[in-house]
Amino acid sequence: MTTFCTLFSGSSGNAAYLGTDQGAILIDCGMSGKQTLEALCRAGLDPAGLSAIVITHEHSDHIKGAGILSRKLNIPIYATEGTWAGMESCVGDVPAHHRVVIEAGESFFLNEWEVAPFSIPHDAGDPVGYRFYGPASVAIATDLGYFSPTVQDAVCGAELVLLESNHDPELLKHNPHYPQHLKSRILGRKGHLSNESGAEAAVWLAQHGTQHFLLGHLSSENNDPNLAYRTSCEALAKAGVQVGRDVTLHVAGRYQPSRLYTIK
Repeated sequence: MTTFCTLFSGSSGNAAYLGTDQGAILIDCGMSGKQTLEALCRAGLDPAGLSAIVITHEHSDHIKGAGILSRKLNIPIYATEGTWAGMESCVGDVPAHHRVVIEAGESFFLNEWEVAPFSIPHDAGDPVGYRFYGPASVAIATDLGYFSPTVQDAVCGAELVLLESNHDPELLKHNPHYPQHLKSRILGRKGHLSNESGAEAAVWLAQHGTQHFLLGHLSSENNDPNLAYRTSCEALAKAGVQVGRDVTLHVAGRYQPSRLYTIK
Protein backbone atom coordinates (compact mmCIF):
# COMPACT_ATOMS: atom_id res chain seq x y z
CA MET A 1 0.00 0.00 0.00
CA THR A 2 1.24 3.47 -0.93
CA THR A 3 0.89 6.43 1.42
CA PHE A 4 1.22 10.03 0.27
CA CYS A 5 0.67 13.44 1.79
CA THR A 6 2.12 16.91 1.84
CA LEU A 7 3.54 18.10 5.15
CA PHE A 8 3.67 21.74 4.06
CA SER A 9 2.80 23.40 0.79
CA GLY A 10 3.22 27.02 -0.22
CA SER A 11 5.70 29.84 -0.58
CA SER A 12 6.67 29.48 3.11
CA GLY A 13 7.84 25.89 2.74
CA ASN A 14 7.21 22.64 0.89
CA ALA A 15 7.63 18.98 1.76
CA ALA A 16 5.81 15.81 0.70
CA TYR A 17 5.95 12.23 1.96
CA LEU A 18 5.72 9.09 -0.17
CA GLY A 19 5.93 5.75 1.59
CA THR A 20 5.20 2.03 1.63
CA ASP A 21 5.93 -0.74 4.10
CA GLN A 22 9.42 -0.93 2.59
CA GLY A 23 10.39 2.66 3.37
CA ALA A 24 9.63 6.28 2.58
CA ILE A 25 10.93 9.24 0.58
CA LEU A 26 10.70 12.93 1.41
CA ILE A 27 10.24 15.22 -1.56
CA ASP A 28 11.73 18.60 -0.63
CA CYS A 29 12.27 19.86 2.89
CA GLY A 30 11.48 23.55 2.91
CA MET A 31 10.79 24.05 6.60
CA SER A 32 13.22 23.50 9.47
CA GLY A 33 14.25 20.00 10.43
CA LYS A 34 12.35 20.31 13.71
CA GLN A 35 9.16 21.49 11.99
CA THR A 36 9.40 18.67 9.45
CA LEU A 37 9.82 16.01 12.12
CA GLU A 38 6.88 17.45 14.06
CA ALA A 39 4.73 17.46 10.92
CA LEU A 40 5.57 13.81 10.24
CA CYS A 41 4.50 12.93 13.78
CA ARG A 42 1.27 14.93 13.44
CA ALA A 43 0.48 12.95 10.30
CA GLY A 44 1.15 9.66 12.12
CA LEU A 45 4.25 8.95 10.02
CA ASP A 46 7.49 7.55 11.41
CA PRO A 47 10.56 9.67 10.51
CA ALA A 48 12.73 6.57 10.99
CA GLY A 49 11.14 5.12 7.86
CA LEU A 50 12.64 7.83 5.63
CA SER A 51 15.44 6.55 3.40
CA ALA A 52 16.11 9.61 1.21
CA ILE A 53 15.30 13.23 0.44
CA VAL A 54 14.79 14.19 -3.21
CA ILE A 55 14.94 17.88 -4.07
CA THR A 56 13.12 19.67 -6.88
CA HIS A 57 15.22 22.88 -6.85
CA GLU A 58 17.30 25.10 -4.64
CA HIS A 59 14.83 27.81 -3.60
CA SER A 60 14.73 28.13 0.18
CA ASP A 61 11.10 27.07 0.49
CA HIS A 62 12.20 23.65 -0.80
CA ILE A 63 15.54 23.06 0.95
CA LYS A 64 15.59 24.88 4.30
CA GLY A 65 15.67 21.76 6.49
CA ALA A 66 17.19 19.27 4.04
CA GLY A 67 20.74 19.37 5.38
CA ILE A 68 19.89 19.04 9.05
CA LEU A 69 17.38 16.25 8.36
CA SER A 70 19.90 14.38 6.22
CA ARG A 71 22.45 14.55 9.03
CA LYS A 72 19.98 13.73 11.79
CA LEU A 73 18.48 10.70 10.04
CA ASN A 74 21.67 9.69 8.20
CA ILE A 75 20.00 9.66 4.80
CA PRO A 76 21.13 10.87 1.35
CA ILE A 77 19.96 13.89 -0.60
CA TYR A 78 19.25 13.53 -4.34
CA ALA A 79 19.37 16.62 -6.57
CA THR A 80 20.58 17.72 -9.98
CA GLU A 81 24.06 19.21 -10.38
CA GLY A 82 22.53 22.63 -10.95
CA THR A 83 20.48 22.34 -7.79
CA TRP A 84 23.49 21.20 -5.77
CA ALA A 85 25.44 24.21 -7.03
CA GLY A 86 22.68 26.51 -5.86
CA MET A 87 22.04 24.94 -2.46
CA GLU A 88 25.39 23.69 -1.15
CA SER A 89 26.00 26.73 1.03
CA CYS A 90 22.48 26.48 2.47
CA VAL A 91 22.29 22.78 3.36
CA GLY A 92 25.65 22.73 5.12
CA ASP A 93 28.04 19.81 5.27
CA VAL A 94 26.69 16.72 3.52
CA PRO A 95 29.04 13.70 3.37
CA ALA A 96 30.08 12.67 -0.12
CA HIS A 97 28.21 9.36 0.09
CA HIS A 98 25.00 11.26 0.91
CA ARG A 99 25.44 13.79 -1.89
CA VAL A 100 23.77 12.11 -4.87
CA VAL A 101 23.68 13.84 -8.24
CA ILE A 102 20.78 13.03 -10.55
CA GLU A 103 19.86 14.15 -14.04
CA ALA A 104 16.54 15.07 -15.61
CA GLY A 105 15.44 12.27 -17.91
CA GLU A 106 17.55 9.65 -16.13
CA SER A 107 15.60 7.37 -13.77
CA PHE A 108 17.02 5.94 -10.57
CA PHE A 109 15.70 3.56 -7.94
CA LEU A 110 14.76 4.05 -4.28
CA ASN A 111 13.07 1.32 -2.25
CA GLU A 112 10.40 -0.12 -4.57
CA TRP A 113 10.23 3.03 -6.67
CA GLU A 114 11.56 3.94 -10.04
CA VAL A 115 12.07 7.68 -9.67
CA ALA A 116 11.90 9.65 -12.90
CA PRO A 117 13.03 13.29 -12.62
CA PHE A 118 11.85 15.59 -15.41
CA SER A 119 12.71 19.16 -16.32
CA ILE A 120 10.28 21.87 -15.25
CA PRO A 121 10.00 25.48 -16.51
CA HIS A 122 11.03 27.43 -13.40
CA ASP A 123 13.64 30.08 -12.62
CA ALA A 124 16.17 27.87 -10.87
CA GLY A 125 19.37 26.00 -11.71
CA ASP A 126 18.16 22.82 -13.45
CA PRO A 127 14.89 22.28 -11.52
CA VAL A 128 12.93 19.03 -11.79
CA GLY A 129 9.62 17.48 -10.95
CA TYR A 130 9.29 13.79 -10.12
CA ARG A 131 7.26 10.85 -11.35
CA PHE A 132 7.30 7.78 -9.12
CA TYR A 133 6.58 4.37 -10.63
CA GLY A 134 6.06 1.42 -8.32
CA PRO A 135 3.27 0.18 -6.08
CA ALA A 136 1.35 3.24 -7.33
CA SER A 137 2.00 6.04 -9.83
CA VAL A 138 2.50 9.46 -8.24
CA ALA A 139 3.76 12.74 -9.69
CA ILE A 140 4.95 16.05 -8.27
CA ALA A 141 4.22 18.95 -10.65
CA THR A 142 4.65 22.30 -8.91
CA ASP A 143 6.73 25.43 -9.55
CA LEU A 144 5.74 25.46 -13.21
CA GLY A 145 5.75 28.54 -15.38
CA TYR A 146 3.46 26.62 -17.71
CA PHE A 147 2.26 23.06 -18.24
CA SER A 148 4.91 22.26 -20.83
CA PRO A 149 4.93 19.28 -23.22
CA THR A 150 7.84 17.83 -21.21
CA VAL A 151 5.79 17.99 -18.03
CA GLN A 152 2.73 16.58 -19.79
CA ASP A 153 4.68 13.60 -21.06
CA ALA A 154 6.22 13.00 -17.64
CA VAL A 155 3.04 13.04 -15.57
CA CYS A 156 0.56 11.60 -18.08
CA GLY A 157 -1.37 8.71 -16.54
CA ALA A 158 -0.20 9.20 -12.95
CA GLU A 159 -2.84 8.05 -10.48
CA LEU A 160 -2.17 10.91 -8.08
CA VAL A 161 -0.71 14.32 -8.91
CA LEU A 162 0.39 17.12 -6.62
CA LEU A 163 -0.43 19.97 -8.99
CA GLU A 164 0.36 23.64 -8.63
CA SER A 165 -2.45 26.17 -8.28
CA ASN A 166 -0.39 29.11 -7.12
CA HIS A 167 -2.27 32.35 -7.65
CA ASP A 168 -5.30 34.19 -8.93
CA PRO A 169 -4.08 36.61 -11.62
CA GLU A 170 -6.43 39.40 -10.53
CA LEU A 171 -5.39 39.17 -6.89
CA LEU A 172 -1.76 39.23 -7.96
CA LYS A 173 -2.30 42.13 -10.36
CA HIS A 174 -3.87 44.31 -7.65
CA ASN A 175 -1.56 43.31 -4.80
CA PRO A 176 0.05 46.62 -3.67
CA HIS A 177 2.81 44.82 -1.76
CA TYR A 178 4.28 43.03 -4.78
CA PRO A 179 6.59 45.06 -7.04
CA GLN A 180 6.04 44.76 -10.77
CA HIS A 181 9.21 42.74 -11.37
CA LEU A 182 7.98 40.09 -8.90
CA LYS A 183 4.53 40.00 -10.50
CA SER A 184 6.17 39.56 -13.90
CA ARG A 185 8.34 36.74 -12.56
CA ILE A 186 5.35 34.86 -11.13
CA LEU A 187 3.33 35.31 -14.32
CA GLY A 188 6.25 34.44 -16.61
CA ARG A 189 7.10 31.20 -18.42
CA LYS A 190 9.44 30.25 -15.56
CA GLY A 191 7.16 31.32 -12.74
CA HIS A 192 4.10 29.63 -11.28
CA LEU A 193 0.80 28.20 -12.52
CA SER A 194 -2.30 30.30 -11.90
CA ASN A 195 -5.54 28.72 -10.70
CA GLU A 196 -6.83 28.78 -14.27
CA SER A 197 -3.70 27.20 -15.73
CA GLY A 198 -3.68 24.58 -12.99
CA ALA A 199 -7.33 23.83 -13.71
CA GLU A 200 -6.59 23.37 -17.42
CA ALA A 201 -3.79 20.98 -16.50
CA ALA A 202 -6.14 19.08 -14.18
CA VAL A 203 -8.65 18.64 -16.99
CA TRP A 204 -5.95 17.32 -19.32
CA LEU A 205 -4.65 14.96 -16.64
CA ALA A 206 -8.14 13.66 -15.79
CA GLN A 207 -8.69 12.92 -19.47
CA HIS A 208 -5.46 10.92 -19.41
CA GLY A 209 -6.21 8.80 -16.37
CA THR A 210 -5.37 10.76 -13.22
CA GLN A 211 -7.79 9.94 -10.42
CA HIS A 212 -6.55 12.03 -7.49
CA PHE A 213 -5.61 15.70 -7.49
CA LEU A 214 -3.97 17.59 -4.64
CA LEU A 215 -3.64 21.31 -5.39
CA GLY A 216 -0.47 22.77 -3.89
CA HIS A 217 1.97 25.65 -3.61
CA LEU A 218 -0.81 28.21 -3.10
CA SER A 219 0.27 31.81 -2.55
CA SER A 220 -0.71 33.18 0.86
CA GLU A 221 -1.31 36.69 -0.50
CA ASN A 222 -2.53 36.09 -4.03
CA ASN A 223 -4.84 33.12 -3.63
CA ASP A 224 -7.43 31.48 -1.45
CA PRO A 225 -7.89 27.71 -0.98
CA ASN A 226 -11.62 27.89 -1.73
CA LEU A 227 -10.97 29.87 -4.89
CA ALA A 228 -8.31 27.42 -6.09
CA TYR A 229 -10.60 24.46 -5.39
CA ARG A 230 -13.59 26.06 -7.07
CA THR A 231 -11.62 27.00 -10.20
CA SER A 232 -10.41 23.43 -10.76
CA CYS A 233 -13.73 21.89 -9.76
CA GLU A 234 -15.66 24.04 -12.24
CA ALA A 235 -13.18 23.39 -15.05
CA LEU A 236 -13.37 19.64 -14.47
CA ALA A 237 -17.18 19.74 -14.38
CA LYS A 238 -17.29 21.73 -17.60
CA ALA A 239 -15.17 18.99 -19.20
CA GLY A 240 -17.58 16.30 -17.94
CA VAL A 241 -15.41 15.16 -15.04
CA GLN A 242 -17.29 15.08 -11.74
CA VAL A 243 -15.35 15.56 -8.52
CA GLY A 244 -16.32 12.87 -6.04
CA ARG A 245 -17.43 10.47 -8.76
CA ASP A 246 -14.68 10.45 -11.38
CA VAL A 247 -11.82 12.06 -9.47
CA THR A 248 -10.94 13.37 -6.02
CA LEU A 249 -9.82 16.96 -5.51
CA HIS A 250 -8.29 18.50 -2.39
CA VAL A 251 -6.13 21.48 -1.47
CA ALA A 252 -2.85 21.04 0.41
CA GLY A 253 -2.48 22.95 3.65
CA ARG A 254 0.20 25.60 4.00
CA TYR A 255 1.37 24.68 7.50
CA GLN A 256 -0.27 21.34 8.20
CA PRO A 257 -0.28 17.88 6.58
CA SER A 258 -2.78 17.30 3.81
CA ARG A 259 -5.22 14.43 3.83
CA LEU A 260 -3.37 11.13 3.84
CA TYR A 261 -3.79 9.29 0.55
CA THR A 262 -3.61 5.50 0.65
CA ILE A 263 -3.48 3.74 -2.70
CA LYS A 264 -3.55 -0.03 -2.96
